[in-house]
Amino acid sequence: MDWTSDIVPVLLAVGCGAVIGFERQLKHKPAGLRTNILICLGAAVFTIISREMASGSQDSITRIAAQIVTGVGFLGAGAVIQDRGGIHGLTTAATIWLVASIGMACGARFYYLAITTTVLAILVLVGLWQVDKYIGVGRDNGRKKEINNQ
Repeated sequence: MDWTSDIVPVLLAVGCGAVIGFERQLKHKPAGLRTNILICLGAAVFTIISREMASGSQDSITRIAAQIVTGVGFLGAGAVIQDRGGIHGLTTAATIWLVASIGMACGARFYYLAITTTVLAILVLVGLWQVDKYIGVGRDNGRKKEINNQ
């Protein structure tokens, strides 16, 4: 196979990771632009390597994909912080996990899936944040009042 065939999935992974990372960066989240790009790119590269190494054996492809999910889950767990005010970083952890899946889709050449998932992720991160703000559901909903009244 020609090495240029891997340029498209790698570039798409960088683009998809950048779109989500840019939104996270704008909200001043710890996993921002560079982090999301690197996670998406890394998952794409591991998937490409897996696909190439396993030519002829589908079993190896699924093993490496499972290890990507496990490794990224560990990375996401590091983003979750528990303190007296509650749990913080769950959206960041979920975003890390999702960005890895988008990278895997890019590496597997499921381009429509990667692009559709990226668009849906942005809609959820931007659109539902506005809904949460409107209905009063969020990080501080009532917690500060409870703590201050005790």
